[in-house]
Amino acid sequence: MADKTRVAFVGCGGIAEAHLKGLVKNEQVELAGFCDVNLARADEISKKYSVTAKTFGNAEQMFGTLEIDAVFFCLPPYAHGSEMEAAKRGIPFFVEKPIDLHLEQAERIARAIKKKKILTSVGYMNRYRKGVQLVRDLIEQDQPILMTGGWIGGTPSGEKGGIWNWWIRKEKSGGQFLEQVTHTVDLVRFISGEVSQVHAFPAKGLNKAIPQGYSIEDASVVSMKFRNGAVASLWASCSANGGGGAVSLNIFANSTTALFTGWEHSLRLLRKGVDPVEIKGEENIFEVEDNSFIEAVRKNDPSHIMCQYEDGLRTLEVTVAANKSMTSKRPVRLSNATR
Repeated sequence: MADKTRVAFVGCGGIAEAHLKGLVKNEQVELAGFCDVNLARADEISKKYSVTAKTFGNAEQMFGTLEIDAVFFCLPPYAHGSEMEAAKRGIPFFVEKPIDLHLEQAERIARAIKKKKILTSVGYMNRYRKGVQLVRDLIEQDQPILMTGGWIGGTPSGEKGGIWNWWIRKEKSGGQFLEQVTHTVDLVRFISGEVSQVHAFPAKGLNKAIPQGYSIEDASVVSMKFRNGAVASLWASCSANGGGGAVSLNIFANSTTALFTGWEHSLRLLRKGVDPVEIKGEENIFEVEDNSFIEAVRKNDPSHIMCQYEDGLRTLEVTVAANKSMTSKRPVRLSNATR
């Protein structure tokens, strides 16, 4: 590989900038191209982060024009599919969570990745946190029994533009559980193993003064059973306009209690016979995961990556099953279930 890893972006919204702020510090990275359906946005990002990168309004055109070593897909759930262009060309790629809105399309992309043996990474950045990795190591000897947590925030406003163009629409975002609580679903999978069954309960029609087009749940609670016998209850809510909303994950085992709080997932670790431990969550976690991906690409070594595409696909399967359960009002058994 050349001295620098030539990187392109498909999708130039806010989450792309979260990655770019760290990547511009990496001396091994050259930003080669930016693609967005809003070409003016791609031009704006290019001027801000690179003086040499080219801009495109079409991903296929970009892949056919540029020689690149890796690409970042930073797309809303409904806009995925162009990952197949990278897969066909054998280009390593990073994709933000959730990897898709449609399970069938993600499965097709996963098959293409496997066929070409492409190095991939999914943006479940919390796996890279020191506190999360510590708890995962401890849990190997002290199995989780109960896990609770989720994301609680306020009701989306009626302001126009930006994320509200799609986030409030179930057909575009998949709802808060699939789009946002996917982080917590991925963490319980990472720490406790595979989910065998889900049963979800939605709350709708309770929020008032909602913006036009709002069709997501006001709240949802999703019960899960794991292959190893553990259970979890995860939640999502757009209701805490008076305050008190939070991101959380609580893990209870026989001798270990792990309490994660906030977007940064700071940890309070309680263990029988051991003094409590506090570990503050990393504020630069995007930079941490992105540098790991770049290092993996440069060395062609997937061991640097905490979540590859096939792993992210299993998290998507859980959140899609939760949405199915909300509609059917019945439990949904996952395809990987063994009990």
